[in-house]
Amino acid sequence: MRRMSEETGNRRRSERRVSSQIQHEVMQLILDRKLQAGAPLPTETELMSDLGVSRNSVREALKALQALDIVEIRHGYGTYVGHASMNPLVDGLTFRTLAQLDDDTSALAEILQVREVMEEGLIRRVADTLSEAELDRLESVVDAMDAAGREGRPFPELDREFHELLYASLGNALVPQLLGAFWTVFRRVAGVRGWTDDPAPEVTVRRHRDIVTALRARDVEGAQKAMADHFRGIEARAAQESRGVG
Repeated sequence: MRRMSEETGNRRRSERRVSSQIQHEVMQLILDRKLQAGAPLPTETELMSDLGVSRNSVREALKALQALDIVEIRHGYGTYVGHASMNPLVDGLTFRTLAQLDDDTSALAEILQVREVMEEGLIRRVADTLSEAELDRLESVVDAMDAAGREGRPFPELDREFHELLYASLGNALVPQLLGAFWTVFRRVAGVRGWTDDPAPEVTVRRHRDIVTALRARDVEGAQKAMADHFRGIEARAAQESRGVG
C-alpha cells in the first residue's frame, strides 16, 4: 500500500513538471510568433503536434495559463492570447493579506510600504515636468474629493484617479496597472474586514492638496514628504481599523 502511495505521488509530481514545461513552451510559442493579445492560438491538435504531447496535457497547460490571463479560452471558438493583466497578482495578494491579517496587519503594511516606495520615487520623476494644466487637473480632483467629503460621500475612486493622473505624463503603462493592483487589494481587504470609509476625509483631502501645493512650487523634497505623510495616514488608519475588528 505504501509503495503504491509513493508511486502515485511520484507520478503526480512528474505530471506537474510536465504541465509546467508545456506551459512554458506555449508561452515561448506566443513570443516566438509575436502573437499579440486577442490573437488566436494554434488549435489543440496543432499544439499536440507541435509540442509532442497528449490532448489532456495541452488542456491542463492551457487551463493553468488561463488562470494567469496569459491565454483566454473561448468555448466553442478557440483559444486566444490573453492580456496578461494584473488580476492574478491582485487575487494572490488579496488572499495573502487576508490570510495573515488574523494575526496582525503586517501583510497589509508590506503592500502599503511597497506602494509608498514606488510613489515617492515616481513623484520625483514628475515633479519638474508636470504642466500647469496637469496640475490644474490634479487640483480639480482634490476639489471633487473635498466636495464629496463635505457631503458625507466616500471618494475612493477619486483617490485612485488622483494617483493615476499624477503619473500619467510618464507614459508608462505599467505604472497605473501596478498602482491599481495595490489599490484594489487594499479596497478588497477593507471590504472583507468591514472597515469603514475614511473617518477623517478632511485630513485625506488636505494631504492630497499638500502634494499638489508642493508640486506647484517645484519642491521635490516637499512633494516626497507630502506623499510620505499621506501614506503614514493610510497605515495608521488601517492599523486602527484592524484593532477595532473582532
